[in-house]
Amino acid sequence: MPNTLVNLNDVEKVFHRGSEDIHVLHRLDLSIAEGEFLALMGPSGSGKSTLLNLLAGLDRPTSGTIEVAGQRIDSMSRAQLAHWRSRHVGFVFQFYNLLPVLSAERNVELPLLLTNLSSAERKKHVATALEIVGLSHRAKHTPQTLSGGEQQRVGIARAIVTDPTLILADEPTGDLDRKSGDAILNLLQSLNREQGKTIVMVTHDPHAADRASRRMHMVDGQVSSEMAA
Repeated sequence: MPNTLVNLNDVEKVFHRGSEDIHVLHRLDLSIAEGEFLALMGPSGSGKSTLLNLLAGLDRPTSGTIEVAGQRIDSMSRAQLAHWRSRHVGFVFQFYNLLPVLSAERNVELPLLLTNLSSAERKKHVATALEIVGLSHRAKHTPQTLSGGEQQRVGIARAIVTDPTLILADEPTGDLDRKSGDAILNLLQSLNREQGKTIVMVTHDPHAADRASRRMHMVDGQVSSEMAA
């Protein structure tokens, strides 16, 4: 039986807007196994993106605990979280978030600049990540010369270049046509199945969610249903 990688216990998240309290997550309990591919679904405002930000250590719960790989990230300082995130989290964004003035290889290298790796070691990691996503031949190209699907593959290479514990993907196919989206989903599935990467993906697309090993539907900050693939 796989080990539990992520454990959320009794997590609440409340945002304050003037005198109004907005309860986004309500006493949420969630466990994610090592090597799992989890798809988070639900309507806008259901708490999916908030949950992703909590898992990334970009935000803190109002109450409750969040443990990732045996570490309580909810009690870390900002500096500790930044260091933890650079080692353990890889992001894949809907709109790629690539720097237009940098080549694909330089975009992929960015997370490694927060590490103690030498320039030669960084180049080796970047080459490996680009090879995994099938873009070694486009390493010198800037984002505007790449298709949307290629830009997203660069984004995935950037997410995996540090060999993270957790890959968090926010609508990774939301800006792509079906063919390009399927290629990205194939790549995420390959990372999960062949390299054992743990992936949490937010999506509105049932077609994308079908690629995950587990689907979780959220409504009003709570889990409304779960389904294994």
